[in-house]
Amino acid sequence: MSSSEKQKVALISMAASAAMAGAKFLAALFTGSLGILSEAIHSLIDFGATIVTYFAIRVSDRPADDEHHYGHAKFESVAALIETGLLFLTTAWIVWEALRRLLGEGGHGVEVTWWALAIIAGSIIIDFNRARALKRVAEKTSSEALEADALHFSSDMWSSVVVLLGLGAVWLGVPAADAIAALLVSAFIAYAGWELGARTMNTLLDAAPAGATEIVRGLVNDVHGVLALKSVRLRPAGATMFTSIVVDVARTMPIDDIVRTKDAITAAVQQRFPNADITVTADPVPLDSETVFQKVMLIASRRNLAIHHLNAQQIGGKLAISFDLEVDGSMPLGEAHDRATDLEDAIRGELGRDVEVESHIEPQPERMLLGQDAPSGLTAEVTATLLALAAAHPRLTDVHQIRLRRNEEGLFLHYHCRCSPADTVEHIHDDIDRVEAGLKERFADIRRVIAHAEPLGVARHPL
Repeated sequence: MSSSEKQKVALISMAASAAMAGAKFLAALFTGSLGILSEAIHSLIDFGATIVTYFAIRVSDRPADDEHHYGHAKFESVAALIETGLLFLTTAWIVWEALRRLLGEGGHGVEVTWWALAIIAGSIIIDFNRARALKRVAEKTSSEALEADALHFSSDMWSSVVVLLGLGAVWLGVPAADAIAALLVSAFIAYAGWELGARTMNTLLDAAPAGATEIVRGLVNDVHGVLALKSVRLRPAGATMFTSIVVDVARTMPIDDIVRTKDAITAAVQQRFPNADITVTADPVPLDSETVFQKVMLIASRRNLAIHHLNAQQIGGKLAISFDLEVDGSMPLGEAHDRATDLEDAIRGELGRDVEVESHIEPQPERMLLGQDAPSGLTAEVTATLLALAAAHPRLTDVHQIRLRRNEEGLFLHYHCRCSPADTVEHIHDDIDRVEAGLKERFADIRRVIAHAEPLGVARHPL
């Protein structure tokens, strides 16, 4: 529903309330009926309210700006609050005048005419149609100002019914029925004002929609990766429900998984509340189940540092940590040492100041190497040596996809082999290391040997 349609329905309501107010004032003037006069004042208030509504909608439909980050939707709530005040002023005047007449202070007789009855009957039909049209648009747009207008016309309709019955009773010879009808009208107006005021104050005080908080809690807690829901804040403003959610996630969770978890939360809440504007904050927290290795690797990754050969030992009741730290080979030693020291201090801060931490700094080129296949004769010689060395280790079978490349750093040998799925990675890695040592002993130019072990019974790994 566009803002222009909201403004259109407000303008039509403005014209209808103006016409009804004028007709009822004429009827009240010629009949002397307090009931009709109260209805005329009610319609006049409605006319003023529709003017406020129209301009409130025009302001509230403005987009958010640098000064109003949540938009201007609450301007409608302010307009609705003004209309509530007008309703109560109307009620007070009607009650005062009705009591004066019932106590004999007013002394006004009531002359009932067919055309006065026709005006009231016509206003009931108009009120019914305007209330229904305004309610429909208000529900689609979550417009409090239009809802307030709908409430005005609805209360006007029922109060007109009461006035019509009161005039009928006067026609049948019960003069006090007009003042009594006016009191009943004031009760309708007061009730409508109370309902409208309560809803408006809830919005202005940022009260969450009834039941929405528990629904959001349930949706968030069902999302995989959420350890705990720390807070949910809901703030309605017009058609939008601003939603702030804070959850705990494992600090060992990869960044990509955290993003996916936040997206899943947003999608779940958005599906249930399509007009929600959602902000999700994920706080990484440590887990009791974290291992020493996970903690050290996490500390390094947060500093964008690559480490390997991580070892943890218990020596005489004291924890000892060691690892290789990879840095750019062209980095000055002073800078590299500072990075290593910072990492070591961070590990001690996490695991305890009495933890022994040792790092080995080694170069890790970050440039792309330009390589080429080694000469066929050299490749054949290396291949034969590789197969002979592998044959001495029964765990390593079916050596295949052998490639030998040369670049500015030396020879790089790649191969695949197959092993029993039941063998441990540690045992297989030891055999591969022994093969590598034999190759480097035979060929001094070999810089790296990259072996890919595949379990028997599984299709060969494609290149």
